[in-house]
Amino acid sequence: MTLYHFGNCIALIYVPYYLAYKNSGLPEYGAFWKCIQAGFCYMFTQLAKMLILATFFPDNVSDLGSDLIGEFLKSTVDLADLVGLYIVLASIPGKGHSKVLTAGIGWATAEVILSRALLLWVGARGAEFDWIYIQKCLESNIFLIQHIVTATLIWLWSRHDLKSNIRTAVTLLLVLTSYKSLLLDLLLTGMGASAWFGLFIKAFVTMVYGFFTLMIYAGLAQVIGIF
Repeated sequence: MTLYHFGNCIALIYVPYYLAYKNSGLPEYGAFWKCIQAGFCYMFTQLAKMLILATFFPDNVSDLGSDLIGEFLKSTVDLADLVGLYIVLASIPGKGHSKVLTAGIGWATAEVILSRALLLWVGARGAEFDWIYIQKCLESNIFLIQHIVTATLIWLWSRHDLKSNIRTAVTLLLVLTSYKSLLLDLLLTGMGASAWFGLFIKAFVTMVYGFFTLMIYAGLAQVIGIF
């Protein structure tokens, strides 16, 4: 039973990543090694963030809500992820859609391996079934969409032919991306929401992000023909 549960979690968490890569057309561009490079950039970025947090926020284990300024400053460190993704995008040649998919999938895959593999190996193989591992797997699929959306926003922001009002909207979405986790945690904590409802809210907010990003990207594609 434990092996069956572990296998279900592995399939739920990694198969969507494989299908996203396989069906996105990236194999035709030979993007596998570029995804690997994006993963290494993710690891370097997380190491830099850990060093910053360890230097400026040592032994800070206060509960969410008791130190909002500290939590806000910690979330500000997540702006480094935007810099890391920008570097990844700048190193990938090709058209816009292949660049954002390669960067987003490579970045998300590195995150899910480093943050979920050990959790599943230690926890999902336990003797008792726990829904928390299913929830973590579903949350990882939400992160996949979020990272692709973030990569798209960064690519849009880096273009010089973007109108000023659109650039402002893209910049606002990018800034909110860094603080989205903090804002959602505050909202869900204040509502006393259950884990499943919190997962639904995270998925809904991510889909809203994706919808607005897709509208901006599609509008730019129609104007300059980047598809």
